[in-house]
Amino acid sequence: MPQAAVEFEVRYAETDQMGVVHHANYLVWFELARTRYCAEAGLPYPEIEARGYLMIITRAEQDYRRAARYGDTIRASCRLDRVSRRGLQFSYRIERGDELLTTGSTRHIWVKKDNLQPCSLPEELLETFVVRRT
Repeated sequence: MPQAAVEFEVRYAETDQMGVVHHANYLVWFELARTRYCAEAGLPYPEIEARGYLMIITRAEQDYRRAARYGDTIRASCRLDRVSRRGLQFSYRIERGDELLTTGSTRHIWVKKDNLQPCSLPEELLETFVVRRT
């Protein structure tokens, strides 16, 4: 399955006094990879919002294997696991070189931006993700 990835260096602000990345930052890194995925699929997140839709997270999971530390070069990757008219599920890998640090997933539902009510995504937008997935 196609995936998107982004590389970056761990910043001091993302760590605790021991130089270890705080667990909440992994969700931010998931978002970086997910945003890259949407852009590479041909539907950048600002365009999704401009068309009147938002992706609301309904579930987030993380499994930690090793700690990331200040100054590490990290690769956050994202792939689309499930797509439907009403939602998406993404999975993530956080790696330092060849070393797997964290895996995770997020589930999302589509809502209308103006009223935050769940909705179905129009076919032309949905096709962007379906085509990218295959």
